[in-house]
Amino acid sequence: MASRFQNGMQSVFLAAAELTYRGFVVSLTARNAFGVDLLVTNHQCQHAWSVQVETNQDTSANFWLLNAHSENLKSDSHVYVPVALRGNQRPNFLVVPSRIVAEHLDKQTTKSGD
Repeated sequence: MASRFQNGMQSVFLAAAELTYRGFVVSLTARNAFGVDLLVTNHQCQHAWSVQVETNQDTSANFWLLNAHSENLKSDSHVYVPVALRGNQRPNFLVVPSRIVAEHLDKQTTKSGD
């Protein structure tokens, strides 16, 4: 069974492959780049986006866990790509602008009270 880290990395590579397939130029960031997994541009370099990939491996879930900073991270050039891993089936991808994510967060505390 893959670890959360492995599933997260799988989703980053799958999202990069999907965006490349759709005609974008994609570059992976250093793993310590806060909130940004991919840098994406069109072929004319007229538009560029920072992309944060989120992973959900539970095929029945319809939510993704985000960090607390997502509420304040609003930019026209920053998007989230939630990836729903589905075992051996093709994953589901969404592209959601960061302002939409920030506006629709449902905050819940963890068992530790955070």
